[in-house]
Amino acid sequence: MRLVLFDIDGTLLSAGRVARESILAALERAYGWKAGPDHQDGRRHDFSGKTDPQIVRELVAEALGRERCEEVLPHALDLYLDELERRLLPGSVVPKPGIPQLLARLEAEPTVTLGLLTGNLERGARIKLAPPCFNDYFPFGAFGSDSADRYELPELAVRRARETTGRTFEGKSIVIVGDSIHDVACGRSLGVRAVAVATGPTAAETLAAQRPDALLPDCSDVDGALEAILA
Repeated sequence: MRLVLFDIDGTLLSAGRVARESILAALERAYGWKAGPDHQDGRRHDFSGKTDPQIVRELVAEALGRERCEEVLPHALDLYLDELERRLLPGSVVPKPGIPQLLARLEAEPTVTLGLLTGNLERGARIKLAPPCFNDYFPFGAFGSDSADRYELPELAVRRARETTGRTFEGKSIVIVGDSIHDVACGRSLGVRAVAVATGPTAAETLAAQRPDALLPDCSDVDGALEAILA
């Protein structure tokens, strides 16, 4: 039996700059904060592999203070989701190469259970997955709305898999598929199998340095991707 947990942004799909622009618009509305020309410029800030609450804290806490950041954070995240839902048109979401075929093949495998492991808030994840009709593949997951700490999410995803299926998944029967160094690293405490895909902003050599169990340029070779995931 295999539990295969997928990241979303950069792994399953790309939403272009819509998510980033939605966060920046929400922060301006909630805090009156605008991205500046220095290292805190939200248009250059690295969002890869991070949870949505973590991203907001990294952007505004230093400039506005931790207390002000936390006080307004729930409202800012709600505004972000509203902005995302308004801005994300069907054509804004592009599945990564081979992903539609790969998900169909994995779902057809009787030994495979699919889930999500993502820093997105759950509502945001479902908004992004709706245009390519990917939501039906993922009845459960662990999300940035569950914890701002990405490294707490794998254990939660495994627990939800057990609650959903009645099956116990341990060690290398759990597979995390993602495009960031955090995707590779966050399951290490559970001894999971990590499959990295170089379809996001993180360079392949950077991913390779994290020593994933498999590293793919993308999933366009569906048979090869299946082998890497189910090995």
